[in-house]
Amino acid sequence: MRWLFNLSFRHKIPLWTSFLIGFSIFVVGAALMAHAYEDMKDAVVISADNLGHTLANTVAPTLLHDDVWRAFEIVRSPIRAESAHTPAQVDAVVVLGRDNTVFVSSHPDTLPMLSEAAALGPDWQRLDEYLRAPAGIKWPLVLEPAGSSYLYVALPITDKDAQLGHLVLRYAKSVFHPWFIDTLWQGLGLGLLVLAVLIPINWYWGGRMAKPLVDLAQRMGTMLEKPPEPLPPDMYPYHDELGQLFQAYDRMVLALRDKAALENEMVKSERLAAIGQLTAGIAHEINNPLAGLITAVDTLKLRQDLDPKARRHLELIDRGLTQIRDTVAALLVQTRVQARPLNQHDLEDIHTLIQPQVGKRRIRLDWSAAMPAELPAPASLVRQILINLLLNAVQAAAEGGHVSLWLARKDDSETCLSIVVRNDGALLSDEQLAHLFEPFASTRAGGHGLGLWVTYQIVTQLNGCITARNIDGQVEFVVNLPLGETPCSTASA
Repeated sequence: MRWLFNLSFRHKIPLWTSFLIGFSIFVVGAALMAHAYEDMKDAVVISADNLGHTLANTVAPTLLHDDVWRAFEIVRSPIRAESAHTPAQVDAVVVLGRDNTVFVSSHPDTLPMLSEAAALGPDWQRLDEYLRAPAGIKWPLVLEPAGSSYLYVALPITDKDAQLGHLVLRYAKSVFHPWFIDTLWQGLGLGLLVLAVLIPINWYWGGRMAKPLVDLAQRMGTMLEKPPEPLPPDMYPYHDELGQLFQAYDRMVLALRDKAALENEMVKSERLAAIGQLTAGIAHEINNPLAGLITAVDTLKLRQDLDPKARRHLELIDRGLTQIRDTVAALLVQTRVQARPLNQHDLEDIHTLIQPQVGKRRIRLDWSAAMPAELPAPASLVRQILINLLLNAVQAAAEGGHVSLWLARKDDSETCLSIVVRNDGALLSDEQLAHLFEPFASTRAGGHGLGLWVTYQIVTQLNGCITARNIDGQVEFVVNLPLGETPCSTASA
């Protein structure tokens, strides 16, 4: 039985309500049937009373003159009448003398004359007891012995206030059956009609009432894994106790979300504070030797005897050192870094720098960079963005896989530069996408999780936007950088 209480409310409420509806209809139907039975019995008693008075008045002279044959004809007349097919048809008529012996009966073979009434059976014995103690009896006497198939109606036979005997009318209860069954079928049909109307309505409203509770239970079941979603406002737009419960749940969800956001910001702040301290220390140690390296490269470039190949290498080293300096400055100072514009040489440098990693992993690299001679974007920072994204894509791609770069003005806009990097490595999960640009949130084994965070910091400082998604079985990173004061659209290229 316990399993019934463990059912979902969407089943339990309609089931219990259906049971109560059916039980109520059964009880009401049983009461109506009992009332109908009593009505039928009253109708029989009324009919018997009328017939009994007529017969008692008619048979009284025969008792006085001891005219048995005349009395027999009188008591047989109701049995032979055409009314024998009516529900109130009498089964037997018996005239008892003063000593409760049978004077005459309509069925002398089963109810013989001069027999003691008590000797005719248990029913007649019970009737004899009542008739021998007439004090307080209300005529007609109606007797329905327990377990008997008959109903007895008795009336006194008198002549000028002298009691001559009793007239007993016996009715078989079976004559009630057609009338009772007809009433039963009518009641059953009405009950089934009521059930046919109420049960579907009950299941509809029961399911509608239980659905918010079921949804609430499912949402609260995921509370430990993630903050639950609020309930739709149109799910239960009422203000009863159930509606107040849902409103309290929504308030709890908002409080949990605020708490989770606050905790997330606190974790980010602690991480950023640790990164800031670490970066400041590293930057201090880098800037001193870096300044010396840049000065040495500048000095070498002033020599007139350098061959063109060595000069190209020095220029590559100079741009790389400048990129390191500007990247460190971008991480330490939350202002726009003033640097030279981006040009084709920067893209060529990046292509050259990532070739060893591409060749080592046998990656197929699709390179599409459509840009003029220069773009008004800080070259060092854009170079760092491209290097971080491309190296991350090469490391994420499967060996012998595919990496692509697309760089151009977004939708041929003059004010927005768009960068799209794709790789065919493992797709990112929802959890990884949610924390992708946080420090130490690496997507691969052995990664430190700082490359994408540095990229995000640089893009944010340049008033741009960066997004990541899974598309067509690949992982795609999209960066939009403004080339002026007008911000870029956040839509992907």
